Amino acid sequence: MGRKALCVGINEFKNYPSATLQGCVNDAQAMSSLLTGLTGFADDDISLLTDVDATKENIMGELQTMVDEARAGKHNYLVFSLSSHGTQVPDLSGDEQDAADEAFCPHDLAQAGEVWDPEFIITDDELHDLFVTLPENVLLEVFLDTCHSGTGLKAIDMLLTRRPRYMPPPSLLAFKQVEGKQSRGLVRKFIQQHPVHHILWTGCRSDQTSADALIDGEWHGAFTYYFCKEMLDCGNALSRKEVLHKIRQDLVDGHYTQVPQLECEATVRNRPMG
Repeated sequence: MGRKALCVGINEFKNYPSATLQGCVNDAQAMSSLLTGLTGFADDDISLLTDVDATKENIMGELQTMVDEARAGKHNYLVFSLSSHGTQVPDLSGDEQDAADEAFCPHDLAQAGEVWDPEFIITDDELHDLFVTLPENVLLEVFLDTCHSGTGLKAIDMLLTRRPRYMPPPSLLAFKQVEGKQSRGLVRKFIQQHPVHHILWTGCRSDQTSADALIDGEWHGAFTYYFCKEMLDCGNALSRKEVLHKIRQDLVDGHYTQVPQLECEATVRNRPMG
């Protein structure tokens, strides 16, 4: 069986020009190159969506196709990488008291009144409902270089060469609906339900921000940059756990406050990617 990937990077947001990022498209291109160079993906195995093409409809449509093909037996390894702003919305499914849902900003992000328009935002519930249908023989690996909170922002992260990948709710009312509420997001919603088959990398802890950063003269997500660097340096010979350790040390050395996370079962954590 084969493999399929979707790499998404969004610097520009149609309705929010002031929210422009600079490293997300580079992230998507770097992840695509990494997959073809190290983990056995062919060019045709990877879909790349950036900026104006990275609408909610296109992202969810590509993911639905990947899942449908995996369910039909065409793929046993799926990769999804997303570099963009993250945000929060009130818990839409009502599955937890005093909770907020994590959400991800597509290019066509929009608000309806004082809240995010559900037609133009991607929630963790939507990703859960899609990914939970995957067969148990399919390995899913997700990379999210976004963040869903602004509370972990430190002074050092406000340097001119860094910007948080966080979009606050669109109004005071919307902010009050999620203020102080916690979400375990994708970890709770599908990683823990299928620990052997689902792997989640995130650029930071849930209370931190992921940096859009100028590194070696180019803009990148700090997590994605160091993930790709360490993977290329080791030739995919290290386990995921070892790669995570090296990325965390790189970020400490670069004076970043974010701490990347890897959520998966121990047996998968101790194997190389792919």
